Amino acid sequence: MRDGEGQLILKYEDQKADRGFDPAEVEVPIDPRRDQSLSVYGEYGLTDRLTLQTKAAVTRGHDNFVDYEGLGPIELGLRYALVHTDRSAVSLYLGAIKDGVGRNAGYAAPGQGDTDLEARLLVGTSRQWRKAQGFAELQVARLKRSGLADETRIDATAGLRPTPHWLLMVQTYAGRAESKPAKSRWQKREISIVHDLCAWSLQAGWRQTLSGQETPADHGPVLAVWRRF
Repeated sequence: MRDGEGQLILKYEDQKADRGFDPAEVEVPIDPRRDQSLSVYGEYGLTDRLTLQTKAAVTRGHDNFVDYEGLGPIELGLRYALVHTDRSAVSLYLGAIKDGVGRNAGYAAPGQGDTDLEARLLVGTSRQWRKAQGFAELQVARLKRSGLADETRIDATAGLRPTPHWLLMVQTYAGRAESKPAKSRWQKREISIVHDLCAWSLQAGWRQTLSGQETPADHGPVLAVWRRF
């Protein structure tokens, strides 16, 4: 974000699953489960290179073993642009996460209020293709967790603007939770469309787990409202 500019994103996610991936990565029936969250993500440019980033959520979920409802994770960190040109950017993010209720990954139990640390490298580029504007972004993150399994994540996004007010996005979320003795990993895909209305944007999409190990094959809608200021 540029100095003095910011953005808020209010997002609702509703994920359900009655199948999951076992330790051999085979999809099998599981007890039904559901996870819902309402989150607010914000970022604000402190300088042209340094951006304040924060996120908070309320969440609830249930399956045959656990029911939870309440304040989810709270995140706070700084993102610094190592490289910033008209077409490309390379940034480093360092932040802290205060665990709330909710799941870690896979079948993990709800968090216990510990503080986690996150380091994330972001690489992005944009290109013009005929009259359409496109972009691609790759993020690699390492989460050091206090009371839960450490995680490694890779997030990739590709976007295309066929017109100035419409954005099509395809996103992939992949990760691994290093719990012992078993490990959990997942790969999810999200397809969404965003419509710009001046300073506001509306997003609607669908997220689905494609593969994994010791993780549910969850799926469901993603809805969001963006506000730039």
